[in-house]
Amino acid sequence: MPGQTLSDIRGLLAAHGLSPRHRFGQNFLIDLNLMRKLVDAADLRPGDVVLEVGAGTGSLTELLLERGVRVIAVEIDHGFQELLRERFGHHPRVTLVACDVLSTKHRIAPNVLDALCGNTPDAGASRKLVANLPYQIATPLLMELLLQPHDSPRLDSKPGPDGDEASTSEPLRPCPNVAPLVCTLQKEVAERFLAPAKTGGYGPISVIAQTLAEIERIATIPSAAFWPRPKVESAMLAIRPRSPLEHGPADIAAFAAFVRRGFLHRRKTLGKAAQSWNEGNGSDALERAGISSSSRPGDLSPSEWQHFFAAAAARP
Repeated sequence: MPGQTLSDIRGLLAAHGLSPRHRFGQNFLIDLNLMRKLVDAADLRPGDVVLEVGAGTGSLTELLLERGVRVIAVEIDHGFQELLRERFGHHPRVTLVACDVLSTKHRIAPNVLDALCGNTPDAGASRKLVANLPYQIATPLLMELLLQPHDSPRLDSKPGPDGDEASTSEPLRPCPNVAPLVCTLQKEVAERFLAPAKTGGYGPISVIAQTLAEIERIATIPSAAFWPRPKVESAMLAIRPRSPLEHGPADIAAFAAFVRRGFLHRRKTLGKAAQSWNEGNGSDALERAGISSSSRPGDLSPSEWQHFFAAAAARP
């Protein structure tokens, strides 16, 4: 039966001289019922292309292959890369990508983009993310997968002589649409994606993600469901991007930058914060959007942020 028990995982690691590394956030999901719930939430069909980040020993990979999909398995750890090559290197529906999924903090690695673009789903199928995500990369990866399909192509960059980025003439390949995004991640991070306005966890991630997608908590996962046990609880989310984005902002990148800037001083009223903005008149934009100048960033719902952005963009 696909999927690996704790005994299976320990046996594979021992046979390859490996052990979990905290540096890479290697906490293996050993509750197979929860792993099947993760796979079920993605509504997989044969011909789908599934991005799995942190493939590890291939337990989730086995379950995905059982559903008839093609798997892009990304793994950063050299030891686990060899294990995966041994197990799946000749499988016709597995593409192994040996790298960090993020080439920079906010940029999906070119090798991963190449694999996504090079694997075209069958007619009626789609690209999807199904993964037990390492905690430290969950937020930037999910936000990039949400934002990049709306982004304009950007130039690749390399460090200049002083450590600054110097643009080259080679445009970065845009990320194709990946939907849904079904994953496990730290519970505290999941709550930021789900948080409503006027709550402690609400911030730019909440506003941007909820503008671009419908977000559902599938399950809360106790630490005992993983090995080694993390010190925190986890959650399982299904993030379903809205496609096409019918009523949202036309320029998603500009909207995201606008929201992030608005939350830089979350304790200030928006009226005071807007006075320091260089372009346009932020106070007038608040009035045109019907938002009180005494409101703070965390008071505005995602739809109110969209109205505020539209008013600022349409400044006279």
